[in-house]
Amino acid sequence: MKILKRILLLFSISLILIIFFNYPKLNMLSGYAAKSTASSVFLAKRDLDFTNATDNNFSPVNLATNTMNADEKIAISSAFGLLTRKAIYRDGLGAVLTLTEEDESATYLKPKRRIPDNKTPYPYGNAEQKDTIFNNIDYSKLDDALTYLFDEKNQTRAAVILYKDQIIAEKYADGFTKESKLLGWSMTKSITSTIFGILEHQQKINVQEKAPIAAWKNDERSKITIHNLLQMNSGLEWDENYDKISDATKMLFLERDMTKTQELKELVGQPNQSWNYSSGTTNLLSGILRKQFQSHQEYLDFWYTDLIDKIGMNSMLIETDLEGNYVGSSYAWASARDWAKLGLLYLKNGNWKGEQLFDENWVKYATEPTPSSKGWYGAQIWLNASNRYPSVSKNMYFFSGYQGQNVFILPDEEMVIVRLGLTKNADVNTFLEKVVNSIRN
Repeated sequence: MKILKRILLLFSISLILIIFFNYPKLNMLSGYAAKSTASSVFLAKRDLDFTNATDNNFSPVNLATNTMNADEKIAISSAFGLLTRKAIYRDGLGAVLTLTEEDESATYLKPKRRIPDNKTPYPYGNAEQKDTIFNNIDYSKLDDALTYLFDEKNQTRAAVILYKDQIIAEKYADGFTKESKLLGWSMTKSITSTIFGILEHQQKINVQEKAPIAAWKNDERSKITIHNLLQMNSGLEWDENYDKISDATKMLFLERDMTKTQELKELVGQPNQSWNYSSGTTNLLSGILRKQFQSHQEYLDFWYTDLIDKIGMNSMLIETDLEGNYVGSSYAWASARDWAKLGLLYLKNGNWKGEQLFDENWVKYATEPTPSSKGWYGAQIWLNASNRYPSVSKNMYFFSGYQGQNVFILPDEEMVIVRLGLTKNADVNTFLEKVVNSIRN
């Protein structure tokens, strides 16, 4: 009996220690599940079963138990019954994890939206295009490219290919349509960067100026420019790791104000010499953008009035944190067709229906390789300068997000290619090669 009691005591102590050391991980696990569920169900209009079977169906997130209150638009996720997190959906602002009970009943501002243009044909409106057949396109090769992209290994949800302003190929996985909103994850960073380009074109900001962070004025961080932040080349400490408790996961799942996390970090390198990918940096940039406006409402509206709704990305919604800052690093949702419009704006060097939204030199600036990035990165935009995708031109550039969200801009071919999926391990190079080869010389 004494031996049994000792065994039970040791087991209890071991269990307590396991829970103690893994409790923070349970916080992240249930936090991810709750946020994902709330956004998928209430923003993207998917049901709970579909969400669990797709968006939440990977380890360890699939260990959480997810429920929801449809009337109050709340998602609740539990990690083994040991830790529960809630996420609420707010009209116009998307889903956010709560930190206190008061967060569930808090009031908030939301952006004003423009009425969609459903009369003008896509891409400059949302009406259907007239069928256009290009004699120099081999459509059988295009079909082969899409078939390849949507095989079981590549786990693609949506694909849209634009050529000379026309959709020449489009495909969706079961459960998704041209109206489906899909999370762009870090493609949101390219939207944040674009807002700076628009403000600079309007002569309201100069990205070469020092970052306006009061806490940095009396130390070495005072040398950091907005340009350094846009290029992820500030020299600030940051751990962008989603496989453990890191700066990135703590910011996304524990912080009320996500614009402050990177601000608190110390220099571990020299500005313009220390490229380090950081979602915290992008959210810091979102905070800098907020300071450019006299009111919170103006900040919320500008992203839509001067970019998102301006080019008819009417399905898009960028989620905010509890303090009302756009989570510019990660949380933009839109249809595949609307993601393609952002790529087309860049292909057109900032010109949309005759109006210059950002200077054409902004594209050159945003796609200039960041020092020490080995040709991989520009100003919140990924590059092919280092031949990452060897089957296409080195001047191709792209927006990129977690699990393989991509908008590829191919200036030589006058193409924009969107691929949204559930795995970053898809053979995108082969897909791009097949698409480019569909154009006859």
